[in-house]
Amino acid sequence: MKKVYLVGAGPGDPGLLTIKGMECLRKADVVVYDRLVHPSIVGHARPDAETIYVGKASSDHTMRQEDINRLLVEKALQGKTVVRLKGGDPFIFGRGGEEAEELATEGVEFEIVPGISSAVAVPAYAGIPVTHRGLCSTLGIVTGHEDPSKTSSSIKWDKVATGIDTIVFLMGVENLPNIVSELVANGRNSSTPIAVIRWVTRPEQETITGTL
Repeated sequence: MKKVYLVGAGPGDPGLLTIKGMECLRKADVVVYDRLVHPSIVGHARPDAETIYVGKASSDHTMRQEDINRLLVEKALQGKTVVRLKGGDPFIFGRGGEEAEELATEGVEFEIVPGISSAVAVPAYAGIPVTHRGLCSTLGIVTGHEDPSKTSSSIKWDKVATGIDTIVFLMGVENLPNIVSELVANGRNSSTPIAVIRWVTRPEQETITGTL
């Protein structure tokens, strides 16, 4: 049995992959990668490595999460070094925790290799500091797309709306109207500056600014 590395590939720009992440890719027998991972990052794998795409879009899942978890276990039990390559950081809305739990339950050795999260990289590329002395002393990272099987939201909107200076919502475009209405209804000033950013850290990155 070999080891599984849960590797964060960063927010999009291939240059933001960490050195350790690159080293893991170069020794991997199997690379299991997501939709948001840049192809050139996958290209750091050995030519003889097996690459398996398990990308997900909102309405199109190549593989269920439960099946991805099992795939990692099975490949490791076959004696292979596995890299699970995920956009951003594995533990920030990346479901890396679920994969780590499965590996631990099955007795498979694993290691977390953090990646640069889009929660801080994207605002930085847009020239927006998420903290600023005298203006912003708190930062919150909130999912913009909760589990659709949940019967109610677990986000404490009253606390989020008024208790945090800078709020970063990830994967929130489809749910943007609801996010705005919840923030305003729970006390956030409608004149609060906002930025909506897509195609993050890539040449085609687009930033739209306005107010809530």
